Amino acid sequence: MSYLMNSSEILQTIEMIDQQHLDVRTVTMGISLLDCGDVSVDRCAEKIYTKLCRTAEHLVPVCCNIEQEFGIPIVNKRVSVSPVSLVAASCEEDDYTPLAKAMDRAAETLGINFIGGFSALCHKGFAVSDLRLIRSIPQALTETSLVCGSVNVGSTRAGINMDAVRLMGGIIRDIALRDPMGCAKLVVFCNAVEDNPFMAGAFHGVGEPEVVINVGVSGPGVVAHALKSCRGEKIDVVAETVKRTAFKITRMGQLVAQEASKRLSVPFGVVDLSLAPTPAVGDSVAEILELIGLERCGIHGTTAALALLNDAVKKGGVMASGHVGGLSGAFIPVSEDAGMIRAAEEGVLTMDKLEAMTCVCSVGLDMIAVPGDTPPDVLSAIIADEAAIGMINSKTTAVRLIPAVGKQVGERIDFGGLLGSAPVMPLHAGSPREFVDRGGRIPAPLHSLRN
Repeated sequence: MSYLMNSSEILQTIEMIDQQHLDVRTVTMGISLLDCGDVSVDRCAEKIYTKLCRTAEHLVPVCCNIEQEFGIPIVNKRVSVSPVSLVAASCEEDDYTPLAKAMDRAAETLGINFIGGFSALCHKGFAVSDLRLIRSIPQALTETSLVCGSVNVGSTRAGINMDAVRLMGGIIRDIALRDPMGCAKLVVFCNAVEDNPFMAGAFHGVGEPEVVINVGVSGPGVVAHALKSCRGEKIDVVAETVKRTAFKITRMGQLVAQEASKRLSVPFGVVDLSLAPTPAVGDSVAEILELIGLERCGIHGTTAALALLNDAVKKGGVMASGHVGGLSGAFIPVSEDAGMIRAAEEGVLTMDKLEAMTCVCSVGLDMIAVPGDTPPDVLSAIIADEAAIGMINSKTTAVRLIPAVGKQVGERIDFGGLLGSAPVMPLHAGSPREFVDRGGRIPAPLHSLRN
Protein backbone atom coordinates (compact mmCIF):
# COMPACT_ATOMS: atom_id res chain seq x y z
CA MET A 1 0.00 0.00 0.00
CA SER A 2 1.37 3.41 -0.98
CA TYR A 3 1.06 6.45 1.28
CA LEU A 4 1.33 9.98 -0.17
CA MET A 5 1.30 13.12 1.96
CA ASN A 6 -0.26 16.40 0.86
CA SER A 7 1.44 19.76 1.49
CA SER A 8 -0.53 20.39 4.70
CA GLU A 9 0.50 17.02 6.17
CA ILE A 10 4.12 17.66 5.21
CA LEU A 11 4.12 21.03 7.01
CA GLN A 12 2.48 19.44 10.07
CA THR A 13 5.11 16.69 10.10
CA ILE A 14 7.94 19.25 9.89
CA GLU A 15 6.49 21.07 12.90
CA MET A 16 6.13 17.78 14.80
CA ILE A 17 9.76 16.89 14.16
CA ASP A 18 11.15 20.37 14.79
CA GLN A 19 9.19 21.36 17.88
CA GLN A 20 7.39 18.33 19.34
CA HIS A 21 10.07 15.60 19.51
CA LEU A 22 8.55 13.40 16.81
CA ASP A 23 10.98 10.77 15.60
CA VAL A 24 11.34 7.25 14.34
CA ARG A 25 12.64 5.74 17.56
CA THR A 26 14.10 2.67 15.87
CA VAL A 27 14.47 0.81 12.61
CA THR A 28 15.11 -2.76 13.70
CA MET A 29 16.21 -5.53 11.36
CA GLY A 30 15.16 -8.96 12.55
CA ILE A 31 17.51 -11.75 11.48
CA SER A 32 17.07 -15.50 11.85
CA LEU A 33 20.15 -17.24 13.25
CA LEU A 34 18.59 -20.70 13.27
CA ASP A 35 21.11 -21.87 10.65
CA CYS A 36 24.08 -20.89 12.85
CA GLY A 37 23.95 -23.82 15.27
CA ASP A 38 27.03 -25.94 15.94
CA VAL A 39 28.27 -28.39 18.59
CA SER A 40 31.16 -25.96 19.23
CA VAL A 41 30.18 -22.70 20.88
CA ASP A 42 33.17 -20.95 19.28
CA ARG A 43 32.18 -22.06 15.77
CA CYS A 44 28.59 -21.08 16.51
CA ALA A 45 29.81 -17.65 17.62
CA GLU A 46 31.79 -17.18 14.42
CA LYS A 47 28.78 -18.17 12.30
CA ILE A 48 26.66 -15.63 14.20
CA TYR A 49 29.17 -12.85 13.67
CA THR A 50 29.56 -13.60 9.98
CA LYS A 51 25.83 -13.78 9.26
CA LEU A 52 25.03 -10.60 11.16
CA CYS A 53 27.73 -8.60 9.41
CA ARG A 54 26.69 -9.92 6.02
CA THR A 55 22.94 -9.50 6.44
CA ALA A 56 22.83 -6.11 8.19
CA GLU A 57 25.80 -4.58 6.37
CA HIS A 58 23.74 -1.79 4.79
CA LEU A 59 21.26 -1.11 7.62
CA VAL A 60 22.95 1.96 9.11
CA PRO A 61 23.96 3.63 5.80
CA VAL A 62 20.45 3.18 4.37
CA CYS A 63 18.80 4.61 7.50
CA CYS A 64 21.19 7.58 7.47
CA ASN A 65 20.34 8.25 3.81
CA ILE A 66 16.60 8.14 4.60
CA GLU A 67 17.15 10.58 7.47
CA GLN A 68 18.96 13.02 5.18
CA GLU A 69 16.54 12.73 2.26
CA PHE A 70 13.28 12.94 4.22
CA GLY A 71 14.43 15.02 7.18
CA ILE A 72 13.00 12.44 9.60
CA PRO A 73 15.19 11.61 12.62
CA ILE A 74 15.86 7.88 13.04
CA VAL A 75 17.20 7.78 16.58
CA ASN A 76 18.28 4.12 16.72
CA LYS A 77 19.32 1.49 14.21
CA ARG A 78 19.09 -1.95 15.79
CA VAL A 79 19.09 -5.67 15.13
CA SER A 80 17.08 -8.43 16.77
CA VAL A 81 17.97 -12.11 16.39
CA SER A 82 16.40 -15.51 17.00
CA PRO A 83 16.32 -16.45 20.70
CA VAL A 84 19.89 -17.56 21.32
CA SER A 85 18.76 -20.49 23.47
CA LEU A 86 17.35 -22.01 20.25
CA VAL A 87 20.40 -21.16 18.15
CA ALA A 88 22.75 -22.69 20.74
CA ALA A 89 20.70 -25.80 21.47
CA SER A 90 23.27 -28.12 19.87
CA CYS A 91 26.30 -26.52 21.57
CA GLU A 92 28.05 -28.84 24.00
CA GLU A 93 29.43 -26.11 26.28
CA ASP A 94 27.44 -24.75 29.23
CA ASP A 95 28.52 -21.09 28.92
CA TYR A 96 26.91 -19.08 26.12
CA THR A 97 28.80 -15.87 26.88
CA PRO A 98 30.97 -16.26 23.72
CA LEU A 99 27.78 -16.01 21.66
CA ALA A 100 26.84 -12.73 23.35
CA LYS A 101 30.34 -11.42 22.70
CA ALA A 102 30.04 -12.35 19.03
CA MET A 103 26.75 -10.43 18.88
CA ASP A 104 28.40 -7.47 20.60
CA ARG A 105 31.34 -7.52 18.19
CA ALA A 106 28.96 -7.62 15.22
CA ALA A 107 26.94 -4.71 16.63
CA GLU A 108 30.08 -2.61 16.92
CA THR A 109 31.16 -3.53 13.39
CA LEU A 110 27.73 -2.62 12.01
CA GLY A 111 27.53 0.65 13.97
CA ILE A 112 24.11 -0.15 15.46
CA ASN A 113 22.87 0.99 18.87
CA PHE A 114 21.73 -2.33 20.37
CA ILE A 115 21.25 -5.95 19.42
CA GLY A 116 18.53 -8.00 21.09
CA GLY A 117 17.80 -11.69 21.30
CA PHE A 118 20.06 -13.16 23.99
CA SER A 119 16.80 -14.72 25.03
CA ALA A 120 14.98 -17.83 26.20
CA LEU A 121 11.32 -18.83 25.93
CA CYS A 122 10.52 -21.01 28.92
CA HIS A 123 6.93 -20.19 29.83
CA LYS A 124 6.00 -23.87 30.18
CA GLY A 125 9.33 -25.35 31.19
CA PHE A 126 13.05 -25.42 30.50
CA ALA A 127 15.00 -27.01 27.70
CA VAL A 128 18.64 -27.64 28.58
CA SER A 129 19.71 -24.71 26.40
CA ASP A 130 17.23 -22.39 28.16
CA LEU A 131 18.88 -23.03 31.52
CA ARG A 132 22.33 -22.63 30.04
CA LEU A 133 21.41 -19.30 28.52
CA ILE A 134 19.73 -17.96 31.66
CA ARG A 135 22.74 -18.89 33.79
CA SER A 136 24.98 -17.13 31.25
CA ILE A 137 23.00 -13.88 31.38
CA PRO A 138 24.86 -12.13 34.25
CA GLN A 139 28.26 -12.54 32.63
CA ALA A 140 26.98 -12.03 29.09
CA LEU A 141 25.18 -8.74 29.76
CA THR A 142 27.85 -7.24 32.00
CA GLU A 143 30.77 -8.13 29.71
CA THR A 144 29.11 -6.71 26.58
CA SER A 145 28.00 -3.17 25.78
CA LEU A 146 25.26 -3.51 23.17
CA VAL A 147 23.66 -6.91 23.82
CA CYS A 148 20.15 -7.08 25.30
CA GLY A 149 18.39 -10.14 26.67
CA SER A 150 14.95 -11.32 27.65
CA VAL A 151 13.25 -14.34 29.21
CA ASN A 152 9.58 -15.20 28.71
CA VAL A 153 8.32 -16.86 31.89
CA GLY A 154 4.59 -17.05 31.25
CA SER A 155 1.74 -16.90 28.76
CA THR A 156 -2.03 -16.96 28.77
CA ARG A 157 -2.01 -20.40 27.12
CA ALA A 158 0.70 -21.98 29.29
CA GLY A 159 0.44 -20.32 32.69
CA ILE A 160 3.47 -19.08 34.64
CA ASN A 161 6.68 -21.06 35.07
CA MET A 162 7.41 -20.28 38.72
CA ASP A 163 10.75 -22.08 38.56
CA ALA A 164 11.79 -19.56 35.92
CA VAL A 165 10.37 -16.70 38.00
CA ARG A 166 12.38 -17.81 41.02
CA LEU A 167 15.53 -18.16 38.92
CA MET A 168 15.18 -14.70 37.36
CA GLY A 169 15.06 -12.96 40.74
CA GLY A 170 18.50 -14.34 41.49
CA ILE A 171 19.77 -13.50 38.01
CA ILE A 172 18.73 -9.85 38.35
CA ARG A 173 20.37 -9.65 41.76
CA ASP A 174 23.57 -11.21 40.37
CA ILE A 175 23.70 -8.72 37.49
CA ALA A 176 23.16 -5.77 39.84
CA LEU A 177 26.11 -6.83 42.00
CA ARG A 178 28.32 -6.92 38.91
CA ASP A 179 27.00 -3.81 37.09
CA PRO A 180 23.51 -2.31 37.60
CA MET A 181 23.57 -1.08 33.99
CA GLY A 182 23.32 -4.71 32.92
CA CYS A 183 19.84 -4.86 34.49
CA ALA A 184 18.68 -2.16 32.07
CA LYS A 185 19.42 -4.58 29.22
CA LEU A 186 17.29 -7.44 30.58
CA VAL A 187 13.49 -7.84 30.36
CA VAL A 188 11.39 -10.61 31.93
CA PHE A 189 8.19 -11.13 29.90
CA CYS A 190 4.81 -12.74 30.01
CA ASN A 191 3.22 -13.12 26.56
CA ALA A 192 6.29 -11.81 24.73
CA VAL A 193 5.66 -10.76 21.13
CA GLU A 194 7.84 -11.92 18.22
CA ASP A 195 8.00 -8.65 16.26
CA ASN A 196 8.85 -6.07 18.94
CA PRO A 197 11.39 -3.54 17.55
CA PHE A 198 12.07 -1.89 20.92
CA MET A 199 14.93 -2.79 23.26
CA ALA A 200 15.68 -4.38 25.58
CA GLY A 201 12.97 -6.93 24.81
CA ALA A 202 13.31 -7.36 21.05
CA PHE A 203 13.97 -10.80 19.58
CA HIS A 204 13.28 -12.32 16.16
CA GLY A 205 10.47 -14.82 16.62
CA VAL A 206 10.43 -18.31 15.14
CA GLY A 207 7.38 -17.44 13.04
CA GLU A 208 9.11 -14.48 11.39
CA PRO A 209 10.73 -14.41 7.91
CA GLU A 210 14.46 -15.01 7.42
CA VAL A 211 15.00 -11.22 7.57
CA VAL A 212 12.47 -8.46 8.26
CA ILE A 213 12.29 -4.71 8.91
CA ASN A 214 10.21 -3.52 11.88
CA VAL A 215 9.92 0.17 12.74
CA GLY A 216 9.15 1.74 16.10
CA VAL A 217 7.66 5.26 16.07
CA SER A 218 7.26 7.51 19.06
CA GLY A 219 5.66 10.88 19.67
CA PRO A 220 4.56 11.71 23.23
CA GLY A 221 5.41 15.36 22.57
CA VAL A 222 3.14 15.43 19.53
CA VAL A 223 0.20 13.98 21.46
CA ALA A 224 0.80 16.40 24.34
CA HIS A 225 0.83 19.35 21.92
CA ALA A 226 -2.44 18.22 20.34
CA LEU A 227 -4.13 17.84 23.73
CA LYS A 228 -3.39 21.45 24.67
CA SER A 229 -6.15 22.42 22.26
CA CYS A 230 -8.66 20.20 24.12
CA ARG A 231 -8.80 21.97 27.46
CA GLY A 232 -12.35 21.92 28.77
CA GLU A 233 -13.59 19.48 26.13
CA LYS A 234 -15.40 16.24 26.93
CA ILE A 235 -13.37 13.06 27.27
CA ASP A 236 -14.70 11.80 23.91
CA VAL A 237 -12.95 14.73 22.21
CA VAL A 238 -9.72 13.86 24.01
CA ALA A 239 -9.87 10.27 22.76
CA GLU A 240 -10.61 11.38 19.21
CA THR A 241 -7.72 13.89 19.29
CA VAL A 242 -5.27 11.22 20.43
CA LYS A 243 -6.55 8.84 17.76
CA ARG A 244 -6.14 11.38 14.97
CA THR A 245 -2.66 12.30 16.18
CA ALA A 246 -1.61 8.65 16.37
CA PHE A 247 -2.81 8.24 12.79
CA LYS A 248 -0.46 11.01 11.59
CA ILE A 249 2.50 9.61 13.54
CA THR A 250 1.96 6.11 12.20
CA ARG A 251 1.79 7.33 8.60
CA MET A 252 5.29 8.73 8.98
CA GLY A 253 6.49 5.42 10.41
CA GLN A 254 4.86 3.55 7.53
CA LEU A 255 6.68 5.78 5.05
CA VAL A 256 10.08 5.12 6.65
CA ALA A 257 9.38 1.39 7.01
CA GLN A 258 8.45 0.98 3.36
CA GLU A 259 11.41 3.02 2.17
CA ALA A 260 13.87 1.04 4.34
CA SER A 261 12.31 -2.23 3.21
CA LYS A 262 12.63 -1.28 -0.47
CA ARG A 263 16.21 -0.04 -0.26
CA LEU A 264 17.41 -3.01 1.78
CA SER A 265 15.41 -5.55 -0.28
CA VAL A 266 14.04 -6.93 2.98
CA PRO A 267 10.33 -7.61 3.73
CA PHE A 268 8.47 -5.02 5.79
CA GLY A 269 7.11 -6.45 9.03
CA VAL A 270 5.26 -4.02 11.30
CA VAL A 271 5.06 -0.46 12.51
CA ASP A 272 5.04 -0.36 16.30
CA LEU A 273 3.43 2.89 17.43
CA SER A 274 4.45 3.11 21.07
CA LEU A 275 4.52 6.37 22.97
CA ALA A 276 8.04 5.84 24.33
CA PRO A 277 9.12 8.82 26.43
CA THR A 278 12.61 10.23 26.80
CA PRO A 279 14.11 12.33 29.62
CA ALA A 280 13.78 15.41 27.37
CA VAL A 281 11.32 18.07 28.52
CA GLY A 282 8.10 17.83 26.49
CA ASP A 283 8.52 14.15 25.60
CA SER A 284 6.65 12.61 28.51
CA VAL A 285 3.72 10.19 28.82
CA ALA A 286 3.12 11.53 32.34
CA GLU A 287 2.62 14.99 30.86
CA ILE A 288 -0.05 13.60 28.51
CA LEU A 289 -1.93 12.09 31.47
CA GLU A 290 -1.73 15.42 33.29
CA LEU A 291 -3.03 17.27 30.22
CA ILE A 292 -6.02 14.90 30.20
CA GLY A 293 -6.87 16.36 33.59
CA LEU A 294 -4.73 14.90 36.37
CA GLU A 295 -2.93 17.23 38.77
CA ARG A 296 -0.06 14.75 38.87
CA CYS A 297 0.61 11.35 37.30
CA GLY A 298 -0.02 8.69 39.95
CA ILE A 299 -3.10 10.13 41.65
CA HIS A 300 -6.53 8.48 41.47
CA GLY A 301 -7.74 8.52 37.87
CA THR A 302 -4.31 7.77 36.39
CA THR A 303 -5.18 4.21 35.37
CA ALA A 304 -8.38 5.33 33.61
CA ALA A 305 -6.57 8.13 31.75
CA LEU A 306 -3.83 5.73 30.67
CA ALA A 307 -6.42 3.22 29.45
CA LEU A 308 -8.00 5.90 27.28
CA LEU A 309 -4.60 6.93 25.90
CA ASN A 310 -3.46 3.38 25.14
CA ASP A 311 -6.70 2.46 23.37
CA ALA A 312 -6.82 5.64 21.28
CA VAL A 313 -3.20 5.18 20.17
CA LYS A 314 -3.95 1.65 18.96
CA LYS A 315 -7.09 2.73 17.09
CA GLY A 316 -5.31 5.58 15.33
CA GLY A 317 -2.34 3.41 14.41
CA VAL A 318 -4.45 0.62 12.95
CA MET A 319 -6.19 3.09 10.63
CA ALA A 320 -2.84 4.33 9.27
CA SER A 321 -1.13 1.04 8.52
CA GLY A 322 -2.22 -2.45 7.56
CA HIS A 323 0.63 -3.90 9.62
CA VAL A 324 0.64 -2.46 13.13
CA GLY A 325 2.34 -4.80 15.58
CA GLY A 326 4.94 -5.11 18.28
CA LEU A 327 3.64 -3.60 21.50
CA SER A 328 1.89 -0.47 20.13
CA GLY A 329 0.49 1.67 22.92
CA ALA A 330 2.00 3.67 25.78
CA PHE A 331 5.23 2.88 27.65
CA ILE A 332 5.69 3.91 31.28
CA PRO A 333 9.45 3.57 31.97
CA VAL A 334 10.05 5.60 35.12
CA SER A 335 13.69 6.53 34.48
CA GLU A 336 12.99 7.66 30.90
CA ASP A 337 10.06 9.98 31.62
CA ALA A 338 10.69 13.36 33.27
CA GLY A 339 7.11 13.58 34.53
CA MET A 340 7.20 10.15 36.12
CA ILE A 341 10.55 10.84 37.74
CA ARG A 342 9.05 13.97 39.31
CA ALA A 343 5.92 12.13 40.48
CA ALA A 344 7.97 9.27 41.95
CA GLU A 345 10.27 11.66 43.80
CA GLU A 346 7.23 13.42 45.26
CA GLY A 347 5.88 10.06 46.44
CA VAL A 348 2.73 10.39 44.32
CA LEU A 349 3.65 7.64 41.86
CA THR A 350 4.21 4.41 43.79
CA MET A 351 5.07 0.84 42.87
CA ASP A 352 1.49 -0.23 43.58
CA LYS A 353 0.09 2.45 41.26
CA LEU A 354 2.56 1.52 38.53
CA GLU A 355 1.45 -2.10 38.81
CA ALA A 356 -2.17 -1.01 38.39
CA MET A 357 -1.22 1.08 35.35
CA THR A 358 0.40 -1.93 33.70
CA CYS A 359 -3.02 -3.59 33.51
CA VAL A 360 -3.97 -1.14 30.74
CA CYS A 361 -0.71 -0.03 29.08
CA SER A 362 1.53 -1.75 26.56
CA VAL A 363 4.21 -3.27 28.75
CA GLY A 364 4.87 -3.39 32.47
CA LEU A 365 7.12 -2.31 35.34
CA ASP A 366 9.85 -0.71 33.29
CA MET A 367 13.17 0.86 34.33
CA ILE A 368 12.31 1.00 38.01
CA ALA A 369 15.10 1.39 40.56
CA VAL A 370 14.62 -0.51 43.81
CA PRO A 371 16.80 -0.59 46.95
CA GLY A 372 20.12 -2.32 46.37
CA ASP A 373 19.59 -4.77 49.23
CA THR A 374 16.27 -6.10 47.85
CA PRO A 375 16.33 -9.92 48.27
CA PRO A 376 16.02 -12.12 45.16
CA ASP A 377 12.72 -13.60 46.39
CA VAL A 378 11.14 -10.13 46.45
CA LEU A 379 12.36 -9.46 42.90
CA SER A 380 10.85 -12.81 41.87
CA ALA A 381 7.55 -11.97 43.57
CA ILE A 382 7.34 -8.67 41.65
CA ILE A 383 7.93 -10.62 38.42
CA ALA A 384 5.21 -13.11 39.41
CA ASP A 385 2.70 -10.32 40.09
CA GLU A 386 3.35 -8.70 36.74
CA ALA A 387 3.27 -12.02 34.86
CA ALA A 388 -0.10 -12.78 36.47
CA ILE A 389 -1.51 -9.50 35.12
CA GLY A 390 -0.33 -10.44 31.64
CA MET A 391 -1.56 -14.02 31.84
CA ILE A 392 -5.05 -13.19 33.11
CA ASN A 393 -5.57 -10.21 30.78
CA SER A 394 -4.11 -11.87 27.66
CA LYS A 395 -1.62 -9.03 27.18
CA THR A 396 2.12 -8.54 27.15
CA THR A 397 3.61 -7.54 30.48
CA ALA A 398 7.25 -7.15 31.38
CA VAL A 399 9.57 -6.33 34.24
CA ARG A 400 12.82 -4.38 34.02
CA LEU A 401 14.04 -3.77 37.57
CA ILE A 402 17.36 -2.22 38.62
CA PRO A 403 18.49 -2.98 42.17
CA ALA A 404 20.57 0.12 42.94
CA VAL A 405 23.41 -1.44 44.90
CA GLY A 406 24.60 0.83 47.70
CA LYS A 407 21.55 3.10 47.45
CA GLN A 408 18.36 3.36 49.48
CA VAL A 409 14.88 4.80 49.00
CA GLY A 410 14.94 8.42 47.84
CA GLU A 411 18.42 8.32 46.34
CA ARG A 412 18.87 8.47 42.57
CA ILE A 413 20.67 6.26 40.08
CA ASP A 414 21.81 7.74 36.74
CA PHE A 415 21.98 5.68 33.54
CA GLY A 416 22.66 8.43 31.01
CA GLY A 417 21.32 8.99 27.51
CA LEU A 418 17.82 7.81 26.65
CA LEU A 419 17.74 5.64 29.79
CA GLY A 420 17.75 8.74 32.01
CA SER A 421 17.80 8.47 35.80
CA ALA A 422 15.48 7.06 38.43
CA PRO A 423 14.71 7.61 42.11
CA VAL A 424 14.98 4.46 44.21
CA MET A 425 11.38 3.47 45.00
CA PRO A 426 10.18 1.81 48.22
CA LEU A 427 8.87 -1.77 48.29
CA HIS A 428 6.59 -3.51 50.77
CA ALA A 429 8.11 -5.16 53.82
CA GLY A 430 7.53 -8.87 54.38
CA SER A 431 8.97 -11.94 52.73
CA PRO A 432 7.35 -13.86 49.85
CA ARG A 433 10.08 -16.52 50.01
CA GLU A 434 7.83 -19.46 50.88
CA PHE A 435 5.53 -18.61 47.95
CA VAL A 436 8.40 -18.16 45.49
CA ASP A 437 10.26 -21.28 46.65
CA ARG A 438 7.27 -23.53 45.93
CA GLY A 439 8.21 -23.54 42.23
CA GLY A 440 6.06 -25.44 39.77
CA ARG A 441 3.65 -23.81 37.32
CA ILE A 442 0.68 -21.53 37.94
CA PRO A 443 -2.03 -23.04 35.70
CA ALA A 444 -3.33 -21.16 32.70
CA PRO A 445 -6.65 -19.36 33.26
CA LEU A 446 -9.94 -20.89 32.15
CA HIS A 447 -10.40 -18.42 29.30
CA SER A 448 -7.21 -19.74 27.68
CA LEU A 449 -9.25 -22.77 26.53
CA ARG A 450 -10.53 -21.16 23.34
CA ASN A 451 -10.19 -23.94 20.77
